[in-house]
Amino acid sequence: MEKYRLQRLFHPASQRALIVAIDHALFNNSAFLPGIENMKDSVAKVVEARADGVLLSAGEAPHLQRLPGRGKPGLLLRVDPANFYNNVAPVSRLHCRVYENAVEIALRMDAACILLNLLQIDDHPEMLNQCVENILRVKNDCDRYGMPMAVEPLSFKTSKDGYVGDGNPQRVTTLARMAAELGADLIKTDATEPEEEFHRVIEAASGVPVTVRGGSRASDREVLEHTERLVAQGVAGLIYGRNIIQHENPAAMTHALQAVLHHGKSAEEALELLKAD
Repeated sequence: MEKYRLQRLFHPASQRALIVAIDHALFNNSAFLPGIENMKDSVAKVVEARADGVLLSAGEAPHLQRLPGRGKPGLLLRVDPANFYNNVAPVSRLHCRVYENAVEIALRMDAACILLNLLQIDDHPEMLNQCVENILRVKNDCDRYGMPMAVEPLSFKTSKDGYVGDGNPQRVTTLARMAAELGADLIKTDATEPEEEFHRVIEAASGVPVTVRGGSRASDREVLEHTERLVAQGVAGLIYGRNIIQHENPAAMTHALQAVLHHGKSAEEALELLKAD
């Protein structure tokens, strides 16, 4: 049953997924709010743009599921609030907590998949342990009720600006493999630096579809060229947030990314489509 639900997130032809992340405000960082102040409108824009999926928290998921029609994006449901994206860094006491009865909540929301963190943070080894405990708490319920479990393995290093993602290929690959070993049905991770090493992550995931998160705002050209390189490496999908929802034309950016992801267009061709949309 897990595979049947998971199919809701993937394009039927390309078998890749473009999922728009709108769960940012759950992490209590004001920098994540621009573009999603009005969640009802934000979700409606994603649905209108015909993204394959949308990543939402439990409190905001009803904005998606109240909308009528059969063609709306699949729901990827975040079930573990955390404070590692906090405005103040470094935060001395980090946490990542999973909802009680997370799978039951996901079933009531008619989610296609749930998402949990797997965080490796410099100077905070307790976070990895807490995330593993969260995954183990829900894995059996996921299997029992046919709810796919996505895992987000992220490695962070400390900088003057707080915790920043570490794209070191060895760290990304090792943590993605750990997610697969824990039973993930879908993986959401950072891209490697350089992207040309990302095939190592896909190989280590041993058949589990691997998607890449978007990260900080970048220019349209940077985002589309980054995407083109990831597609060449065999990525199963993109889970982009700010580079879509904070774009001046979120629908046009969605279509441009889908052109690369689903239809084999180059970044240059997608840029032309973006200008014309």
